[in-house]
Amino acid sequence: MNKQDGMHYAPTGKPQPVVVPGEFVFAAVALDHGHIYGMCNGLTEAGATLKWVYDPDAAKVEKFRQQYPQAQAAASLEVILRDPQIKLVAAAAVPSERCPLGLKVMAAGKDYFTDKAPLISLEQLADAKAMVAKTGRKYAVYYSERLHVESAVFAGQLVAQGAIGRVIQTLGTGPHREGHGRPDWFYDRRYYGGILCDIGSHQIEQFLFYTGNQDARILASQVRNVNHPQYPTFEDFGDAMLAGENGASGYFRCDWFTPDGLSTWGDGRLTLLGTEGYIEIRKYIDLSRGEQDVVYLVNQAGEFRYPVAGKIGFPYFGALILDCLHRTENAMTQAHAFKAAELCVRAQMLANARQPEA
Repeated sequence: MNKQDGMHYAPTGKPQPVVVPGEFVFAAVALDHGHIYGMCNGLTEAGATLKWVYDPDAAKVEKFRQQYPQAQAAASLEVILRDPQIKLVAAAAVPSERCPLGLKVMAAGKDYFTDKAPLISLEQLADAKAMVAKTGRKYAVYYSERLHVESAVFAGQLVAQGAIGRVIQTLGTGPHREGHGRPDWFYDRRYYGGILCDIGSHQIEQFLFYTGNQDARILASQVRNVNHPQYPTFEDFGDAMLAGENGASGYFRCDWFTPDGLSTWGDGRLTLLGTEGYIEIRKYIDLSRGEQDVVYLVNQAGEFRYPVAGKIGFPYFGALILDCLHRTENAMTQAHAFKAAELCVRAQMLANARQPEA
């Protein structure tokens, strides 16, 4: 796992299989973003069988097969879509291509598991909703900063137990390291959708989840290109404020200014304010001790520090597999996945309206 580069950060956990080998077979396609490795790690650790890999770039396929030698290189996407064994297709395409790819996958009768952001426009959202309604297939989304982070999973358990009462506000920071060797599409808003649509998607999904909201409004948002004049449509800073239908509020900031001196790709944090206490999640590093996955809890009973790395696991992936097999919605509802995507697009649209076109 590369802790320095967020684009290739792929968490691993203890195997917790929910199916036997061959019971749930999937394929990996569109290897444009390194998150595909984290997605495949989570699925295989939950017992899924990785059969195929496809990307038009042979070098990407070869690199992928070095880590997953069990994956056969498919000659085309159609080979995978025609395979009756394949139940789910996992993909990390260029963001603007994630929805068109998902439409093909669902039309072929397969469930679709895409990297975030799952789409970049309201038109794509309408297309995805229509295909889900037509086919009954799943359009699942890898919102990794909650689903693939043990401290975030543990914080959700604390909230469910009532440790801080009702969550009334979230305060999130999502700094990222730009790194080197990023592809051209990464710097062009037409392809990545904008900073709030892209990495802001984590923050908005978390707001909905921890506050228990099914809907929300974007009250304010902004984006800026502070320090990348060579890339006119790149946004290196963005923030937004939300209001949930149940009265909870949220604020988040995301940026591409992680300094090289930090030992990980971003000091991502989230604070949950409740009616009876608060929780702070230090996801990738707790600077005081250099640990990752640390949760602080303060409530009526006292002050508590929980280092949870390697102790919680990632239940989402097993739940997703069982959802696909049994047509349930325990891992994440389709409505939740789409609402987070919608709000990301709306936050970006509101911010874009304040910016002159490049």
